[in-house]
Amino acid sequence: MTRHFHGALNRMAFFTAFIAALLILFYPLFMQIAISNIWLNGIIIGTTLFGVGACFVEIFRLIPEYKWLSGFTHGKRIKKLPPRLLRPVAIMLTARPKQISATTLNGMLEMILLRMDDSRESTRYITNTLIFLGLLGTFWGLILTVGGFAELIGSLNFTDEAVLESMQSGLVRPLSGMATAFTSSLMGLAGSLVVGFLGLQVQLAQNAIFNELEEYLSTHTRTSTPSPDEIVEVLPQINLATRELTRTVKKLTKSVSDLT
Repeated sequence: MTRHFHGALNRMAFFTAFIAALLILFYPLFMQIAISNIWLNGIIIGTTLFGVGACFVEIFRLIPEYKWLSGFTHGKRIKKLPPRLLRPVAIMLTARPKQISATTLNGMLEMILLRMDDSRESTRYITNTLIFLGLLGTFWGLILTVGGFAELIGSLNFTDEAVLESMQSGLVRPLSGMATAFTSSLMGLAGSLVVGFLGLQVQLAQNAIFNELEEYLSTHTRTSTPSPDEIVEVLPQINLATRELTRTVKKLTKSVSDLT
């Protein structure tokens, strides 16, 4: 579990450093893209930064869970309970039962899975929001482009000798609309890719904790066996079924012998 947890954290750190290095290296181009529509692109950049911070906060909040599980599996008595994901399981396992039933094991694992899914909702929402903002910028830019071309064509006077100069000056609005469409789509998709990758690493770290707990609890789970009273009640039915089966086999054997 230690290797998987630290591996996810290291991948998040290296990926974030790589993206920061790319932004520094291509800073003039990035600023040129960003200022094409500073309001919408600024919202996309801010949402991306918020999503990156939320992913790092989420994985650092797993450290107390990891410490408690590591101490519990090694037989240490830990007074402080984990804060979120494993808290209900930790409360139930405080007495350290030697064995638990399979039904209890399934209930514990389902409880943890539900809490993990709830913790991932924020990352999913941020990723979907970035995609939505990119699409919003695309349609906004297309509206500006179509409106600009319509205005340009309506204002042109082809009998005028300066029609080319008027066309050149009138292309500013349609081209700015196309810039808005392409840049917002690019930044929205790039932001969703960054947040989605970091969210995936958080999910892998959570899965490492879940798998470790599942393996540990499985070694302390007893399979359900029927009680002696239940066996006594079922025995007459088994004997009756055995007699009926024997009688049927004899009839089939006799019928086969008669045919031959």
